[in-house]
Amino acid sequence: MAKTSKKSTRKFEKNHLKDTIERRKDVAKIKQRNQIKTKKKARNAKERGEIEPKDGELPNPNASKEESSQENPLAQMDVDEFFQGGFEVPEKPVNGAKASKHHGDLKRSSKRKRIEEEEEEEEQEEFNDSDQEQDDDLSSGFSEKAETPPSNSSDDEGDPELDIGKHMDELDALAQKDPEFYKFLQENDAELLDFDDSKLVGKGDLTDSEEDPSPKKKRKKSKPTKGENQDENEDEQILEKSGEMEVTFAMLQKWKKAMSKEHSLRAMRQVVIAFRAAAYVNADEVRELKYSIGNPDVYHQLLVLTLECVPSVLHHHLPLKESSNGKIRVQSDSKKFRTLVPLLKSHLSAVLHLLTSLSDASTSNKTLKYLTELLPYVLSFKKALKNLIKIVSSIWSNPPSKEATRITAFLALRQLFVIGDAGMRELILKHFYQGLLLGSRSTTIHTVEGINLMKNSASELWGLDEKIGYTTGFSFIRQLAIHLRGCITNNAKDSYKKVYNWQYVHSLDFWSRVLSSQCETLKEAKSGKESALRPLIYPTVQITLGALRLIPTAQYFPLRFHLFRALLRISRSTGTYIPLVPSLLEVLSLAEMRKPPKPSTLKPLDFATSIRVPKSYLRTRVYQDGVGEQVSELLSEFFVLWTKSIAFPELALPVTVMVKRWLKEVSHKSTGNRNAKVNSALVLVIQKLEANGKWVEERRAKVDFAPNNRAGVDGFLKDVEWEKSPLGAFVVGQRLNRREKEKVLAESRRVDELQRGKGAAESEEDEGEEEEGEEEDDEEVTVFGEDTD
Repeated sequence: MAKTSKKSTRKFEKNHLKDTIERRKDVAKIKQRNQIKTKKKARNAKERGEIEPKDGELPNPNASKEESSQENPLAQMDVDEFFQGGFEVPEKPVNGAKASKHHGDLKRSSKRKRIEEEEEEEEQEEFNDSDQEQDDDLSSGFSEKAETPPSNSSDDEGDPELDIGKHMDELDALAQKDPEFYKFLQENDAELLDFDDSKLVGKGDLTDSEEDPSPKKKRKKSKPTKGENQDENEDEQILEKSGEMEVTFAMLQKWKKAMSKEHSLRAMRQVVIAFRAAAYVNADEVRELKYSIGNPDVYHQLLVLTLECVPSVLHHHLPLKESSNGKIRVQSDSKKFRTLVPLLKSHLSAVLHLLTSLSDASTSNKTLKYLTELLPYVLSFKKALKNLIKIVSSIWSNPPSKEATRITAFLALRQLFVIGDAGMRELILKHFYQGLLLGSRSTTIHTVEGINLMKNSASELWGLDEKIGYTTGFSFIRQLAIHLRGCITNNAKDSYKKVYNWQYVHSLDFWSRVLSSQCETLKEAKSGKESALRPLIYPTVQITLGALRLIPTAQYFPLRFHLFRALLRISRSTGTYIPLVPSLLEVLSLAEMRKPPKPSTLKPLDFATSIRVPKSYLRTRVYQDGVGEQVSELLSEFFVLWTKSIAFPELALPVTVMVKRWLKEVSHKSTGNRNAKVNSALVLVIQKLEANGKWVEERRAKVDFAPNNRAGVDGFLKDVEWEKSPLGAFVVGQRLNRREKEKVLAESRRVDELQRGKGAAESEEDEGEEEEGEEEDDEEVTVFGEDTD
C-alpha cells in the first residue's frame, strides 16, 4: 500500500487487518450455513405436510404477514435479513410528526457518536509507533491460504444468488468509501473479494502449498500500484497448459529488486520455490511444481539470484549470534523462524539434489559456499543434515572432482563440525573416514595428489574435538588391528590381501598424519598439556610394524617403504623413538640386493604409486637401483632425526658396522652384486654417519653434567640448527636433488600426456576425413551411374 495513506489506516493494516479479514470470512460462512439450514427446514416441512390449510378455507399468507408486521416488525424478516440488520432491535412505529422527529434525532445522534469514536481512535493511534513496515510481508500474507471447500450435493438445490448480490453490493460500497483499503485487499487477499458461494470451507481443509497439483484460478488483475510494473504482473498471469507458471526475466528482476532493496520474505519465498523447479528440472521422477523453466539463460540467472540474495535476506530477518567458542546460533524460538521452517527444509533438499546433478566445477563451488551459509539455519533438521553430510562427503572423496571443489566441500563440513553437537561431529568423522577409504581404493599418479589432500584435510578435524577424535580413532585403529590379527592367525592362501592393499596402507598413513599433526611437541608445549590423542601412538606403531613385516619378500618392498615413511613421520613430529633400522637392514640381507641383477630395458619403478612389484621387475638392475636409492634415503632420513642427540655415536655404531660388513660381502668380484651405484650410495651414507658421530663426540666432551641429568641431556645442542650438522647438511642436499628430479619427471610426464592427446585428436581427424572421403566417393559413384543411364 502507498505510504501516503493516513497513519490510522496503516496502523489498522498492521495490527487489525488480518483479524478483521478472518472475522468477515467467518461471518460469510455462518450466513451461508444458516441459509442452507433454513431452506432445509422449509423443504423438509413441506415434504412432511406440516403446513396445511383448514377445511373450506383458502390460505391467505398476505393477511397473516400484514397482521404480524403491524405487531412485530421482525415477523416479516427472514434469517438472512435479520443477520444483515446488525442485530439492532427495531422500535415500534410512531404516528405522525413524532415518528419523523424521533427518527431524525436518532440518526443525528448515531452519526455524532460515530464521528466521536473515530476521532478518539485516531488520537489514540497517534501515540503508537508506526515506523516499522518492513516485516509486514510475513504477517500480511507470507503463506497465503487458498480456501477450497468441498461441494455438497444435497445443498445445491437452493438459490443463494440474493446473498451473493448483497455481498457484492457491500464490497462495491467499500470500494467507494475507502478505495485505498479496497486496493490493499485486492493485492493481499483477493480471495475475500472474489467470493464464491458454491464452495464452503472449514478450518481443517487444504491450504495452498508450493506443490499444489490443482491449477489455481486466474485472479482478477488489479491496477498496478506505485512502483509496480503492469508488464510484470501480466507475465505472472501466463500459465502453461500443465498449470505451471513460466519463469521470465521480468519476474527475476522484480524478485531481485525486492530482495536486495527491501529484504522481502515474500520475494524470497517465490525465488526458493522457483529454485526448487530448477533443481528438479532433469529429475526422473515426475513432480508437480508451481514454476517451470524453459530458457537456459533464465535457469542460470535464477541460480545466481538464489545463491547471492537468499543469504542476505535470511541474515537480515534472522541475524546470527556467535558465541565465545566459535559456535553460531539462530533464534529458533522466534515466530519468523517457525514460519520459515517448512520452506527451509524444502529448499535444503532442493540444494542437495542440485549438488548431485552438477558437473560444472565453478557452479559446484558456489553451491557449496551457499550451503555453508545456510548451515546455521538448518541445524535443527537432523534427518536432512545426515543426507547433507553423506552427499558433501561423497563430493569431497570423489576422485574426478576438482581440487577447489573438494576443498570447498571440506570447508562446508568443517563449518558444520564446529557449530554442530557431539553426535553430529561423530557422524562427520565417520563419513570422512569412510570417504577416505572409498576414494583411496585406486591409487595412480593422477589420483595420489587428491588422496594426500583428503588425508591432510581430514586429519585436521580430529584435533578440533580431541575427546570425540579419540573415541572414533580408537575404534578405527582397533579395526585395523583385527584385520592384521586375522591375517596372522589365518593360514589361507589369500588372507594377506586384507592387509596388503591400498586402503589398509592409506589408513595407516592417515593415522600417522593425524597423530603427527595433533601430538606435535611444539604444539603441546604451547598448549601446556599433552594431546588426548597421544595414547593412540603406541597401537598405531605396533600395527604398522606388524603389517610391515607380514610378508618379508622383495615383491612388497614398496609397501614396506610406504609404512616406513608413515612411522618416520610420527617419530619426527612427536619425538618418539621407533626402531626402524632393522626393517631396512632386512631388505639388504635378502638375495634381491646381494646377488648380481639381470639386465633389463624396463622403465624405473615409481615407488610412490606402487605397493607391489610385478614379477618382471624382480632380480633386474632397474629394480635393484631403485631399492638401493630408497634404502640410502630412508636410512639418512631416520638418523637425521637424532643428529643432535647426545647418544648419536652409540645409536649409529651398530648400523655402521652391519652396513660395512654388507658392503664388504657384496663387493666381492665373484659373489657380489656388481652394482657400484647402490654400493657407493650406501658408502656415502656411512661416511656421513661417522662424521656426524665425531662431531657430536667433540661437543659432548665439553659438557659438565652426568647422564642422569635429564634437563641437561634434553638441552644438549639445543641452540644449534640441525642443518648445520654434517649429516643434516647432507640430507638437505639430497632433498633438493630429489625435488629437482621430481620436477623433471613431472614435466616429462606432462609432455607425454600432451603428445598422446594430440595424437588421439589427429587420429580422430584422420578417421573423420576418411569417412568423409568414403561418403564423397559413394556420391560420385551414384552420380556417375545416373549419367551413364
